[in-house]
Amino acid sequence: MKILAHFVRGESKSLQRIGSVLHVSSTKNMILKAENIPHIGDKVVDENLHDVGTVFDVFGPVSTPYVAVRTSVEEPSRLIDHILYAVPSFELRREKKRRK
Repeated sequence: MKILAHFVRGESKSLQRIGSVLHVSSTKNMILKAENIPHIGDKVVDENLHDVGTVFDVFGPVSTPYVAVRTSVEEPSRLIDHILYAVPSFELRREKKRRK
């Protein structure tokens, strides 16, 4: 698992490599072959740390899953064959509390 770190407004955030864009669906979602599986709702950025969308769905076989990214760019087809990264949204996830 490849994890990179970058700084956003004084905070350190880690990036997780998702994989490369295979194609754009008819609903304008980008389809990626997943190297690492992100969580639904994670923000997605390109190699220049530009926001390109959010993780919309994870589907396919467990051994080789695919990721659908709902785009926020005007021409998602220009990102085909580019590597995308997920910025985990730790603030939104809650830790499970253990019962005593």
